[in-house]
Amino acid sequence: MTTLDITERRPARARLLDLGLMRFEFLRVLRNKQSIAFTLVFPIAMFLFISSSIPEKSQKLGADMTANVSASVMVNMALYGAIMAATSAGAAVAVERDLGWSRQLRLTPLRPVSYIVAKMLAALVMSTIATGVTFATGAISGMAKADPMSWALSGAVVVAGSLVFAAFGLLIGYLLPGDSAMQYLGGLLALMSMLGGIFFQIDEGTTFDRIASFTPMYGFGKAAQWPLSLDHAGGFSAFHASWAISLVVWACVFVFGAAWCFRRDTQRV
Repeated sequence: MTTLDITERRPARARLLDLGLMRFEFLRVLRNKQSIAFTLVFPIAMFLFISSSIPEKSQKLGADMTANVSASVMVNMALYGAIMAATSAGAAVAVERDLGWSRQLRLTPLRPVSYIVAKMLAALVMSTIATGVTFATGAISGMAKADPMSWALSGAVVVAGSLVFAAFGLLIGYLLPGDSAMQYLGGLLALMSMLGGIFFQIDEGTTFDRIASFTPMYGFGKAAQWPLSLDHAGGFSAFHASWAISLVVWACVFVFGAAWCFRRDTQRV
């Protein structure tokens, strides 16, 4: 009778991108109808409500302007919807922890970074849908007016920047239990949006502006609005490197924080 020596078996290689896990995450996110409905309906409703209250004379384009006020509102609401979608997708890990799914994954060769990448890519799908629907509403309603290049660049910035908040959702999901993670998350996102100037404009150079510049959404919001500064001569206003630096720094904080929490949460199997 032949015996099998399991010590001679080679361990499975841990891959950075696990296609099976990514497929599972995509399907799980797309099947969450409540989350999709909320991240789509709220930004659209806010855009239509705010834009309809803007005086018509403020909506007219000036001699050097290629975007009106409603276009700016549209970008901000698309940004908020993308952030909600991405963060919610990441924070779903809180429920998975309660069900023991995270501990099961720890028994596999899966790298912590691979798990985070799968979550962030699933969040990217959600944020792309949220951004596209809000932008489509702005175009169909005729309220938002902007140069096609401005639309494309702003949309790209919103979708790419939302990945930072997918990592934030993961971090919150590991720090808080499943029954309270989403409750706290809504309040945190609303507070960060107010501090970051998403819901209202912050006067530059003020004390509040300097404080807000250290918050996660400030640089993101400024970078998303920057493409709307395109003029008829084809030039943009100055882009501040601090906006990009802010996004990179916060991305590092959230990603490494989520990875550390993943290891700590599943260190005992």
